[in-house]
Formats: sequence, C-alpha cells, structure tokens
Amino acid sequence: MRDSFDILLLPGDGIGPEVVGSARTVMDAAADHFGVKLRYEERKIGGVAIREEGEPVSDETLEAAKNSDAILLGAVGHPDFDRGPQRPEAGLLKLRKHLGVFANLRPVAAIPAILSASPLKKEVLEGVDILIVRELTGGAYFGEKEEGEERASDLSVYTREEVERVARVAFEAAEGRGGRVTSVDKANVMATSRLWRAVVSDVAGEYPDVALDHLLVDAAAMLLIQNPRRFDVIVTENLFGDILSDEAAILPGSMGMLSSASLGEPGVPGIFEPVHGSAPDIVGTHKANPYATILSAAAMFRHSLGRPDVAGAIERGVSVAMEAHYLTPDLGGDKTTEEVTEAVTRWVTAGEGVA
Repeated sequence: MRDSFDILLLPGDGIGPEVVGSARTVMDAAADHFGVKLRYEERKIGGVAIREEGEPVSDETLEAAKNSDAILLGAVGHPDFDRGPQRPEAGLLKLRKHLGVFANLRPVAAIPAILSASPLKKEVLEGVDILIVRELTGGAYFGEKEEGEERASDLSVYTREEVERVARVAFEAAEGRGGRVTSVDKANVMATSRLWRAVVSDVAGEYPDVALDHLLVDAAAMLLIQNPRRFDVIVTENLFGDILSDEAAILPGSMGMLSSASLGEPGVPGIFEPVHGSAPDIVGTHKANPYATILSAAAMFRHSLGRPDVAGAIERGVSVAMEAHYLTPDLGGDKTTEEVTEAVTRWVTAGEGVA
C-alpha cells in the first residue's frame, strides 16, 4: 500500500472552507495514526475564483487537479452570481469534464443515532442502505445550450458507451452489496431514456447474479420516500441523479450527512465532496455540519488512495461521535462545527467501539 499522497483542496464558497478545514483536521489525525503522509495544495473554485481569478476555475487549477492523487472539494455557489455572466457551478462542471469522472457515487443510509432528524417514520427508515450511482458528464448539463429572452434549450445527449460504463460501476457495486440494481429513466417520453434502458439491460447480461429492474423517475421519486428499503443500488442519468440524491437527503434527515465520490477510469484522480450546497446564510455561525465532508474524505481514502484502513477509522470516528450525540443544529443538536470536528478527531484513532 502507498503511504504518501498529493491532495488538492478546493474549499470553494460559503461554508466550503469551514467543512473542508474540519475534514483536513480529521484526515491529518487519521493519516498520522497510520503513518501516511499527506501533501496538500489549496486552490480556488466557484464564486471565490470568479472574484479573485476572473473565472470559476482556472487552467492552473485544472492542471493541479490532474496531477493530484485526489481532490477534496467543499461547495460552490453564491446568490451574488445568480444572474451574472459566469456561474460558480460552471467551475465544478468543467472540473468533472476535464478529469473525465463519469460516475458519481452517493451513499444514503439511515443512521440510528439521528432517525428522529428525519420527518419520515422510524419504521420506514430502519435498515435503509442505498447507493445512488449518477452518470456525471453527459445529458442536459453538458449538452449544447441556447439561452435568450424568448427561447431557451438544453440538449440532452447520451451515447451507448457513456451508459455502459456507468452501468458497469452500478452492477459491480451491487455484487458487493444486496445484488440489486434499479435503473431509473423516463423511457415513456424521452429518446435518451429509451437508449438508457436498452443499454442497461444489455449490460445486465454480464452480471447474472445481480437482479435488475427499471423504474420511471417519477415513480422512483415516490418510492424513495414511501418504501426506501426496496432499493439497493440506483443507477440513473445526470439530471435525474442530481434530483433523486438531493431528495434522498430526507432519509438520514439532513444533506449534511450525504457524501459523494466522483470517479473515472483507473488512475484518474477522484473528486470527493459533500452533496450539500454552500449555505451562505450560516457562514461564520459555527453551525455548519462537517460530517458529509469528513465522510467524503473517508471515501477518498477508500476509492482513490487505496487505504481502506484509514477510511474505516474515519467512518468509525464519525459513528462514535454521532452515537455520543455530537450533532449540529440541522440534526437537532446544539454542537458547533468545531466541537463535532474535535470529537471525530479524538475517536478516529481510539479504536472501534470506544466512546
């Protein structure tokens, strides 16, 4: 196993610097415990990059990302740019495209310590463990665009190759989980979805031990709330995956718990980031929930750095901290960002089950 890595930090906007700072503190503690050396470079992305560098992500930042072992990102977006000629989110899209990270993994699990934070009934939530695999570099987000006062359009395009590669990620993940893949589309009205459904069905033939079913996106959205335990792995296109994974935040009770990993072909640096936004309204209030970013850092050690031992220690630290009721206000608690970070840092090296 390697024990030395180059990490690019992209804190971004809003609470991004706060939660990335928390994750770095935890990463350093875990790395020190396991004798791992982390070298950091920090650069700008999003609104802060527009302000200071004139564009949402610079060529220099893209090159730094390509030369790193992995990227930890905070959040992008700010209302100051909602109607401007440049949008912070364009930096993230450009970064994803530049690296070719085509599969976004978003785990969603019901956490016993915070079941009460969700508006759903306990009996609906217990045992929920879902992995959403979202295609990340195709569809309407990246298609040719027309924007005007009277007419606008976003071209949505998918190729067989794009669908095949993300479908394989989903099926391979299901082989190590519950053995079920649900493919989500809108095949009753969209040509891209009909191609999607056909290609996913073809790929399923390569994985005889994995069961496949198809759902229209509106039905999937309903069942995600009504009966979330029916899902194991969900695979879907870019737009639908974005919406469904945000909807799924209601299951653990807060977007502050949802981590993500954006992966490409072997050897390509992954991008690891929380699902939540930049939350400019709580900047500096010490209320930001760092758990999603800390868990994203754990995913980074597992998926890009090949250190599942470090990942497991971080995940155990999060679990013990939550069981000890180190919860931020979004989870119904009263702990600050710093108190949560200190708790995870303390327990990340203490061993499993120590509280």
